[in-house]
Amino acid sequence: SPFVLGVRGMSAAARLGVPAVAVYQTDLAGYARTYMGAGEAAAWRRIRSVHGAADLTLAPSSAALRDLEAHGVPRVARWPRGVDTDRFRPDRRDEALRRELAPNGELIVGYVGRLAPEKRVELLSGVCGLDGVRVVVVGDGPSRPGLEQALPGAVFLGRRTGDALARVFASLDVFAHTGPFETFCQTVQEAMASGVPVVAPAAGGPLDLVAHGRTGMLVPPHDAAAVRGAVRALAEDPALRAAYGAAGRAAVEGRTWAAVGDRLIGHYTDVLASRKAVLAA
Repeated sequence: SPFVLGVRGMSAAARLGVPAVAVYQTDLAGYARTYMGAGEAAAWRRIRSVHGAADLTLAPSSAALRDLEAHGVPRVARWPRGVDTDRFRPDRRDEALRRELAPNGELIVGYVGRLAPEKRVELLSGVCGLDGVRVVVVGDGPSRPGLEQALPGAVFLGRRTGDALARVFASLDVFAHTGPFETFCQTVQEAMASGVPVVAPAAGGPLDLVAHGRTGMLVPPHDAAAVRGAVRALAEDPALRAAYGAAGRAAVEGRTWAAVGDRLIGHYTDVLASRKAVLAA
């Protein structure tokens, strides 16, 4: 990520004549809209300035790549993220944990991520009202106190990592992501690797990750009623949940970090070749 320290690195690379590759991973313009209600144009000017100095910018998703190109960032390619399919897998499902989270046998719908305004976790409020459904929230952040009020009956687990997080993922019946500003959305991949069907907004990174009607459901961003409707449809159809979960696992099995790392090396090789070609000319 080129901001702050990365800017210094790119400056040093320019002085030394060394190629620089920048990784785009945060929707700063979206954050400006969310937190300040303004500043989107200034954010894009900063993004163009920083990324324009790189020989190549790597975008994590098709949506992010289109945004960068539309706002004048040159030399952009797509580089997705890997997922640890050994850690996140269906057989991590923990029935004791499920009984703890849903003692009356409720269907467990989970969110995993930072609890901040841009994540729009309050869109799960309607899901909390569904009969026989228990919402479980994993993560922490400045929005937690307000969300505890907005999501009645939800269980807040705080931050979880490693194998403990993997057990939570695999113990869910449905994973629901609500944030519309994700440049990738790693938690969607982790849910899919865990064999859990996904509900996510049809925006940003999830557009590449969720095959609507095969591994999960994509819903209009910012639409609480659509989130509730998608969860209800999955809650009422165990066979559909199982089919989406199995398809999700199959979809990510080839997305190992080793494979994604090899793609990164390929981008480095291309940049070096381009630089040599320019020097030769």
